[in-house]
Amino acid sequence: MKEIFLILIFIGSCSIVNANHTKGGWMYYEYLGQGSSANTSRYRITLKVYTECELNPGQTDNVVPFTFFDAENSNQVFNINVNIFNDLLISNCNSPECHPCINFPPAICYRIRTYQLEMELPNTPSGYIVAHQRCCRVRSIENIQAPSQEYGETWTVKIPGTLIAPGAETNSSAKFSQNDTAIICQNDFFTFDFSATDINNDSLVYSFVSAYSGGANGSPRPDPASNPPFNIMPYASGYSGAQPLGSNVTIDRRTGIVSGIAPTVGIYVVTALVSEYIRGTNIKKAEVRKSLHIQVADCASTRALLNPEYISCDGFTVNFKNNASGGNIQTYDWEFGDGITSTSPEPSHTYADTGVYILKLVVNRGGSCSDSANATVRVFPGYFPAFTQTSPICKGVPVQFSDNTRANYGFANTWIWDFGNLNSISDTSNIKNPLYTYPIAGTYNARLIVASNKGCVDTIFREVTILNKPPFSLSNDTLICSIDTLRLVATASAGNITWSPNYMISNINSFTPLVSPDVTTTYKVQYADNFGCSTTDSVTVNVVDRVTLQGIPNTTICRTDAIVLSVNSNALQFIWTPPATLNNTSIQNPVATPTAPVTTYRVIGRIGKCVDGDDIVITTVPYPLANAGRDSTICFGNSIQLQASGGSMYAWSPGIFLNNANIANPVLQNPTEDIRYIVTVRDTLGCPKPISDTVFIQVATIVANAEPAVTNIVLGQPLQLTATGSTNYLWSPSTWLTNSTIFNPVAMPQENINYVVKVSNAQGCFDLDTIKVNVFKIDPDLLVPTAFSPNGDRVNDIFKPIVIGMRSLEAFKVYNRWGQLVYSTTQTETGWDGTFGGAPQGTATFVWYAEGINYLGKKIKKKGTVVLIR
Repeated sequence: MKEIFLILIFIGSCSIVNANHTKGGWMYYEYLGQGSSANTSRYRITLKVYTECELNPGQTDNVVPFTFFDAENSNQVFNINVNIFNDLLISNCNSPECHPCINFPPAICYRIRTYQLEMELPNTPSGYIVAHQRCCRVRSIENIQAPSQEYGETWTVKIPGTLIAPGAETNSSAKFSQNDTAIICQNDFFTFDFSATDINNDSLVYSFVSAYSGGANGSPRPDPASNPPFNIMPYASGYSGAQPLGSNVTIDRRTGIVSGIAPTVGIYVVTALVSEYIRGTNIKKAEVRKSLHIQVADCASTRALLNPEYISCDGFTVNFKNNASGGNIQTYDWEFGDGITSTSPEPSHTYADTGVYILKLVVNRGGSCSDSANATVRVFPGYFPAFTQTSPICKGVPVQFSDNTRANYGFANTWIWDFGNLNSISDTSNIKNPLYTYPIAGTYNARLIVASNKGCVDTIFREVTILNKPPFSLSNDTLICSIDTLRLVATASAGNITWSPNYMISNINSFTPLVSPDVTTTYKVQYADNFGCSTTDSVTVNVVDRVTLQGIPNTTICRTDAIVLSVNSNALQFIWTPPATLNNTSIQNPVATPTAPVTTYRVIGRIGKCVDGDDIVITTVPYPLANAGRDSTICFGNSIQLQASGGSMYAWSPGIFLNNANIANPVLQNPTEDIRYIVTVRDTLGCPKPISDTVFIQVATIVANAEPAVTNIVLGQPLQLTATGSTNYLWSPSTWLTNSTIFNPVAMPQENINYVVKVSNAQGCFDLDTIKVNVFKIDPDLLVPTAFSPNGDRVNDIFKPIVIGMRSLEAFKVYNRWGQLVYSTTQTETGWDGTFGGAPQGTATFVWYAEGINYLGKKIKKKGTVVLIR
């Protein structure tokens, strides 16, 4: 025996202190007997409020108001405070031992707070409505529009009056059974008991209804309650009061049993209404509504669940699987109805023949959580649904739809047509070949669901285009000469056509009649196709006695330019000659690009047999031949004269460094950088359009650099001179030089001398530099001063060796009296400035050491002392 479980889990929070986190409840009444007089009755009115199990002191109500309204006009009668009668906590067992066939069974705990009032009420014709309101509901309810915690709840019941039926005031309302501790697993089949009992033996009818709201964050406990009718809750998309758990869950009207496939995990508001009818009549005595927050949990029961029917209309192979999501299934036993079985969880079975088979699935056969399910399998491959409709189609004309479905087995016997008119609820049919009339033009998506007697079902769509009028086109308005005949052309599909008036027309029922009116005439046409669509149109034939034609005046243009040959004319056809330099010889205003000095264009305009003509003479003059002159190079600081030709007016750009930018031969004065000039030339005698040319002027800058600038050598020591800056070099004097015309001659002077080098380029630009050579008639040596005074007067501020006849300085070091190295170098041009560690040294004696290699390769070492004077 399989077990079906259902759960109510109430979770959520609310920041309002006075909110008691309502999760449902219901109100009912009991008749206790006649009151103190024959016109009064005694009743017990009970309210059961469902809340969270744990509530803060500010969230509980030990006293609540019951508000009574006149059921006829909804006016308040009185308001009474009612004390709590009972406070009950309910929890469930959620261990695997309690629910062996459910994985992850959730824990359940909720509180039911009961309030009871016994009182005597006068009997009235309309009866009473009793209500209590409270805020707030929990957060994140799936089927209620957010924020759900902003809405409260109204619990209400109606006590009938004497007008409903004799003795109606003695009725006791139905009582819902308290079967609230069950489990609902998401996407799983479930049942839930909303049944009720009635001591009066009335007929009970159950339905889903919309939940009531009541109370708000600003007023969590209305006292008194608001007057009827009460506000209903706003449902989220896909849900409603009639479908609170979606379209897959329903309530049995006779039993109150809720069943179906549960939605996804979440909290859902479900309100059931039980209506009491006097048995054997349709007289409703009373009704009671019970509202619950049902929690769908993330769990699954162990069960077998199949589709009610499997149909294969495109082959013999059918795929199967268990639709239940329970995780405790150990074994699968499939029986396909043809003697073949399988133990696969998701088998794919190929039937040998067509037919109807009974499929059976048993899970956990012989186990404690075994379950089974049966389904019908229909195998009838070869099903080809199709339909057509008449075309073209106009609005207001019936459209014939025709089913063209083919089936290898059986035949189509059920049709559900939806013609796609979203503005109508009557655009459907269930006959094979229906007619439907679309009221307005547009594109509609027609749908056909077609089923066969073998159970094959398929859905097909087809776009249907509805037109305002049938496709139809007519010749444009035109012009003819009074002596001509013209053919009118109407283009359409098969149908009937009528022309009017019947004046100078060959056939008023022809699509291509000939007309020869002698005055301007408008011919109207009426067309109807073979499907009942019709339209009207007209064409005007303007009649003239002659052609008028006048071309533009004779014109001069620049050679190779284009010109539009405009003609003012009423002609319909044109012929131009000569054609060689025209873009089109048969239009009214062609573009000409003449190249000859003079071209005469002839145009003939025609309206049927009427013609006229004109000549247009185009003279061309050549563009000016702009020439900015040759590119040139000048020396930095020099000037040059530019020379342009080709026209009578000149404009140079940019105008920088030019003495005049608007003459042919401006002087470029002392440019400092390379520059490109553009000269624009105009000719006042010929083509007036400007032509440009460019010239590039390069500025050559020579910077001579001779090394070494000053040097000391000894007599007989060769000296390598070096110069840079350009391509040509000339040294003077040439005395004691190996070659005076190269950039690096070797000198061996016999006495002090200054060598001057001239560095130049091919354009004659040059620069000079000098090398001073001091010749000592001694042996190569390192000469070191004995004192220096680093006081910033630029005289004897630096202590360094004087290198004479030396190839290199290998070392020069200075030590203080404590032996610390205060300075070291190998460079001949630098020396010690008298500081150590960034601090100036005081007057003292320092020891120095020098070492070098002379030009003959001999090493020379020297040492001594130097006095630093402050």
